[in-house]
Amino acid sequence: MIIELRERWGRQPLWVRWALTVYLIGFLEGFCAHVFDLARGGIHAYTAFQWIPLQIFFVSLVVLDPLVGVLVGLVRREGIWLAVSVMGMDMCANWMGNWQWLRDDPAGLLRPDGLLFINLFGLFVVAFSLPLHRAISGTGARHLRNSS
Repeated sequence: MIIELRERWGRQPLWVRWALTVYLIGFLEGFCAHVFDLARGGIHAYTAFQWIPLQIFFVSLVVLDPLVGVLVGLVRREGIWLAVSVMGMDMCANWMGNWQWLRDDPAGLLRPDGLLFINLFGLFVVAFSLPLHRAISGTGARHLRNSS
């Protein structure tokens, strides 16, 4: 299993390995942040968000973030699509939950805290999703061979 995993990573171009590593770091950081929140505030750690579905979603990230990490670490295309889905929902949930202070202080979005990094990482995940999917599935190489 470990040898096969090494081969899967080794077959990928350098840029793919770097992008997958950024995915892994980002989702690991998200997982740790949510575990810390839950350890500090318990199951009601996200009561600052008035909508219960948002609270449930943020708690569920303790499961979703490591699941993405495992699938990405195994160099699975499903991990790329799950990463896009999770980050899309995460960005939307954070914007919805923080809309009041964003509306009152739009410059607060530029502060180097959670929302800025969530948005930058989310944009990275979305921007690299299709190229990563193509590279991992091998369709990018086939497409290049067929076009020449």
